[in-house]
Amino acid sequence: MSSQLAPDRFRRACSLWTTGISILTTTDSAGVPHGMTANSFTSVSLDPPLVLFCLDERAALLSHIAPGRNIAVNILAEDQAELSSRFARKSEDRFENLDWHQSALGCPLLSGALAVMECTITKLVPAGDHQIVLAHAHSVDWREGRPLLYFSSSYESLA
Repeated sequence: MSSQLAPDRFRRACSLWTTGISILTTTDSAGVPHGMTANSFTSVSLDPPLVLFCLDERAALLSHIAPGRNIAVNILAEDQAELSSRFARKSEDRFENLDWHQSALGCPLLSGALAVMECTITKLVPAGDHQIVLAHAHSVDWREGRPLLYFSSSYESLA
């Protein structure tokens, strides 16, 4: 299906939807950590506990994503805009000199995150130039605080 809608107009309209910011993290078969910033994250179901996120087909992280693989969703706090920017840029080692630890499932968990979810990927669904990734949450942890928000192509925080 072809669309007459200009991508820049669509992107601008979508930027007016306020989202939270997460960093998706996993390790490869050699145990090397990988991650990227993502704002297309949402809960899907309470029973079973399912979440989804969307990855661009060009995202380097996608090569480490498959059903049965573990991944963490690190939900960022309002003081973590620099961390979000770091994982949004192209970089060889986003984890260099970064405070993180590996979970029991082997996922990198970022220190200071507002919440973390350890998940196992259950399904990938092609959708245009993205993959919708469904994942089953196995454990969660959180702390009190306020989320980092993204609105109109800028980081924001609650008033």
